Amino acid sequence: MTEEGRGKREEGRGKREEGRGKSSVLLVSKVKGHLSSIVRNGGGMKRAVFFLTMLTLLSALAGCTFLKVYLKEEIQPFEERTLSGAGKDKILLVDISGMITGQDRGPALGDKKEPGLLARVREELDRARMDGRIKAVILRINSPGGGVTASDTLYHELKKFKRDTGSKVVAHVMDMGTSGAYYAALAADRIMAQPTSVTGSIGVIMLRLDATGLMQKVGIQALEIASGERKGMGSPFRPLSPEERKIFQGVIDSLYGRFITLLSEERKMPLDAVKRLADGRVYTSQEAKAAGLIDGIGYLDDAVEQAKKLANLERARVVTYARPGEYKANLYSMNLINIDLGVTAEPGTRFMYLWWP
Repeated sequence: MTEEGRGKREEGRGKREEGRGKSSVLLVSKVKGHLSSIVRNGGGMKRAVFFLTMLTLLSALAGCTFLKVYLKEEIQPFEERTLSGAGKDKILLVDISGMITGQDRGPALGDKKEPGLLARVREELDRARMDGRIKAVILRINSPGGGVTASDTLYHELKKFKRDTGSKVVAHVMDMGTSGAYYAALAADRIMAQPTSVTGSIGVIMLRLDATGLMQKVGIQALEIASGERKGMGSPFRPLSPEERKIFQGVIDSLYGRFITLLSEERKMPLDAVKRLADGRVYTSQEAKAAGLIDGIGYLDDAVEQAKKLANLERARVVTYARPGEYKANLYSMNLINIDLGVTAEPGTRFMYLWWP
């Protein structure tokens, strides 16, 4: 065979390989699309698994190489959904449910994680910044609080959004809006609560497990080699010394001071009055209003009217952001992915703005 003939043969082989590669990518794309369509349209996981099993068997019989396909799609961008009302101007409903953390949610199916509460709220606020028709935001809160840093970051993001856009923010507490959730709500122009809500729990708690008794029972001893005598403080494998307890208390007092100072500034209350309220107790809606911790008692419809009043709107649509496949049909529709009560899932000593009875 001549050099020219061999060259044309190699060129033809390369084109066939390229074609097979494109076909494989197209096949995988179609398979993922079909699986997602089955799950999203109510076909259920059984049908999706059956489809995937049959496709695997057919590909094996045909001598094909079957690529790994995950049942979970890539995270899709938000879509806007109208929940109620009419008009050109909009009020955005943002859901703050479950533990306030900066961590992503673990995957339910496949290998993809869901954005955590902080990432999701930031994504929603970033999208709202680009929509000049959004005149107000309602925070629908149902949370016991969470991490000190996560709660403070959420407060910061809300304050920054208000400065950047001039939008009004109304916080509305559902079942509970305690500790770190109340901390974040301080960024709002008005704080409202359901007649049956619980709020308050103003303060800091350090969560630490003490496993020394268990280790003694099972005959296990932890060996600690550290660069300094305080390096291992907070370890669950030995009791706290009085000096270590004093150090931790100093950190807690500092974080507590930040909380009550912020509350005093945002609610325009004397610091001494705040200290009398901030002993960690929770308050009913009626008690919270009488103490000046919230501005009003009502339902979500009342929060919508308050937002319209603050933004000088006669008519407005209440909208929310949802990913494809998420159910969002009215003011009370809640995305279950947002609910995260995994406070005990993370190891180590943590400081929390949290009500954890």
